[in-house]
Order: sequence, then structure tokens, then C-alpha cells
Amino acid sequence: MSIAKATLDGGTARAVLLLACGLALAGCDTLSSINPFDKSETYKMEIVAEVPAEQLYNDGLARMQRGDTDGAAKKFGEVEKQHPYSEWSRRAMIMTAFAHYQGLRYEDSINASRRYLQLHPASTDAAYAQYLLAMSHFNQIPDVTRDQDRSEKALAALQELVDRYPKSEYVADARQRIQVARDQIAGKEMEVGRYYLQRRNYTGAINRFRDVVAKYQTTRHVEEALARLTEAYMAMGIAGEAQTAAAVLGHNFPDSPWYKDSYALLQTGGLSPREDQGSWISRAFRGLTGVRTAGG
Repeated sequence: MSIAKATLDGGTARAVLLLACGLALAGCDTLSSINPFDKSETYKMEIVAEVPAEQLYNDGLARMQRGDTDGAAKKFGEVEKQHPYSEWSRRAMIMTAFAHYQGLRYEDSINASRRYLQLHPASTDAAYAQYLLAMSHFNQIPDVTRDQDRSEKALAALQELVDRYPKSEYVADARQRIQVARDQIAGKEMEVGRYYLQRRNYTGAINRFRDVVAKYQTTRHVEEALARLTEAYMAMGIAGEAQTAAAVLGHNFPDSPWYKDSYALLQTGGLSPREDQGSWISRAFRGLTGVRTAGG
């Protein structure tokens, strides 16, 4: 028995109205007639029984099983409110994040997960909270035609999971999803780069393709990025970089149709693939596991 509520009759409402009058008009004399001890104003005490934490928690689980994720989140929230310093409260906090996630209320899940991580960063469920946070971003990744801010947030949260909880059971799945997020971001860069290339904004196009080659070498877009660099540099008359892009493409993806196109394009200018070891393209690939340059 811990929480008391007071129910006031109409007399108190009248007093509040008079008080408002006094604040608005300093000369209002009716305030002097208010007696805080007036027995005509009756208070009815309502005692609300405290529900045991375990019962609230189990009620939340029962609602989850019935598919009532919103109701479950509210029950878990009650555990936190009524028993804030208990072990049940900590469990309820992570279950709140999970209930929101299951209900596709991703922003609520993100907020609940962050709160859990702030309060319990070293707990046994911290890795799971980070996973829920990352997946809530990941499940909102849009197609490549739209802004990829959500992809970048998902990538950052997934990478944090791998870095902070390397022995977690969620790491293997996180690594796979990191690749998906990276591929999505690279895809957006390629889309913008092609847009610039079609409009002969070669500098803008090169900057986009350069990001893919420098940052997202393990994605499926790197072959096209190197081919597009060959095309853009050729259009600008920068033969050395065009030859280097084609040479790196050929050494790493010799059977790629993009390499065949790049080779043919160089031939139209009387050139052939030739790597300049001092080029940023060569340096970007040098030392990367599974990727080699002509001199490597």
C-alpha cells in the first residue's frame, strides 16, 4: 500500500478559479475569503495497491504471447515505475525495447535500447540491447534512390556491436548485415555518380566513384566504380588515372564484363591498362585482404 490519491469536490475547483482571478487581477478581494481549512471541502483518500513486480512482468509476457506488443510494453513500463531499483525493472527495460521492436515501433525501440545501455552498459543483456538498436535502424533502410542516413546509422550501430561485444552471439549476424548496409550506401554513391557522369560533371562523378573504391571495396559495386572511373578520367583526358583504374580492375576482376568494357574504351584512345603505383587508386587497393594491384 504505497500510493495515495486525493479526489477533490467542486469547492476546490471554485478556489482554483478564484486564484486564477487573483493572478490576473491583483486587486481581486475574493482571495481573502478562501479558507484552506474549510471543512466543506472534503478529501477522499484512495489507496492504490502496489502490484508485485513479478506479476506485472508476467502480465507483460502474457500480452507478448497474445501479440499485444503495445500492451506488453506498457506493463513492462509499470514494472519500472513501481519497482525502479529492482532486478525486475532491469529485465522489464530490455523487454520494453523488445516489445516495441516486435510491434515495429522502431523509434520507440531505439529509445528504449539506448536508455538500457546508458543505465546498464555492462549487463548480460547489453549486447542484445545494442542488437535491437542496430536492427531497428537496419529494418528502416530505404532503397538506393532515397537518402541513406538510416543505412549509415545502422552501419554505425552494427559496428559498435561488433567492437564492444566481440564475443556476443549476435556478432555473426551483425557482420552480415554490416555488409548489406555498406552495399546499400555504396549503391547510393554509384547512383549519384552515374547521374553526374551522364551530365558530364566528371569531377562530381569521380568524387562519388572514388568514395566507393576507397571506402566500400568489398561491396559488389567496386567493379563498376573502377570502370566508371576509367570512363570519367578518359573523358577528362587524364590518361594515367584511366589506365590505372582499368589495370586494378583487370588484376582483381579479370573476368568482369566491366573490365572488358574498360579495356575496349582505352583502346579507342590507343591506350592499354597500366598501373601507376603512385595513384590513389593503386594505394587504395594495396594491402587490402583478397584484393591485389598489378605490382602486388
